[in-house]
Amino acid sequence: MFNALGDLVAFDLFGLAPDSPAGLAVQFFVMDVAKILVLLTTVIYLMGWLRALLTPEKVRAMMKGRSGPGARLTAVGLGAVTPFCSCSSIPLFIGFVEAGIPLGVTLSFLIASPMVNQVAVVVLAGVIGWQMTLIYVLTGLTIAFIGGYVLQALKLERWVEEYVWKIQMGEAAAVDRDDSLRGRHAYAWNEVRQIVGRIWKYILIGVGIGALIHGYVPADFVARIAGDGSVLSVIVAVLAGVPMYSDAVGVIPVAEALLGKGVPIGTVLAFMMAVIALSLPEMLILRRVVKWPLLGFFAAYLAVAFVAVGVLFNSLRNVFA
Repeated sequence: MFNALGDLVAFDLFGLAPDSPAGLAVQFFVMDVAKILVLLTTVIYLMGWLRALLTPEKVRAMMKGRSGPGARLTAVGLGAVTPFCSCSSIPLFIGFVEAGIPLGVTLSFLIASPMVNQVAVVVLAGVIGWQMTLIYVLTGLTIAFIGGYVLQALKLERWVEEYVWKIQMGEAAAVDRDDSLRGRHAYAWNEVRQIVGRIWKYILIGVGIGALIHGYVPADFVARIAGDGSVLSVIVAVLAGVPMYSDAVGVIPVAEALLGKGVPIGTVLAFMMAVIALSLPEMLILRRVVKWPLLGFFAAYLAVAFVAVGVLFNSLRNVFA
């Protein structure tokens, strides 16, 4: 259906040649925008029904006073099913600290939440298949889980900004919600409007970049730039993702185009993870609640983990071919 829509717009409506760079780019753009928006709207709406009573305050309450492996698994799991992005990092960080949740558990949540969520999983699977989606999810959750232990062992609490420890947020006030079918529909549709309204521009930018790569950039040029999957090429991919800013949905079309041009799967995974969780805007937001040393350790752990994942999966790329 989406392929047919792309063909209709690019080749019938605009009259572009199917083998021309412009034709390929427009066909890719229309197809992916339609596919992602349909999947995005559907998944957000369905999850809105299930998540009608799940708020950041309730997430904080669920985690209050918990520690150890169980707490980290819970934090990683909540990060995967909650729609909180970097814009929510500061209130969530403050709320978790005020609730007495160990810093390592909090950082596990902050790693998992932007990298892995149910919307990204479904959209990623619809665009590039379940195999790579499973790889992405498992590696993201593993990085978040291990990261909590690594960063907790460094005893970084002394580098949390002093005002964060002094904040007393108190118990969140209960919010009355209509639990009827009409009330859940209204809540779910409001989720769709808010989330799609927040990220639609990143979808268009991401699909636009992917379309340009798909239509205009020769495969051999991309292959030369990306390298052969060596450690250096993966490091370059991670560094290239740092200045960018997008959520998991927005970067998916770029990853799809890079894979289509023959870039190794590990390099693409490392690039995606860097854009989502290691971007400069994300780090600047976190800098408002932590000092530079803690931010440096946090970023360094993510960078090393992403490079390791990229090298590992590049070495296994024949398995996933």
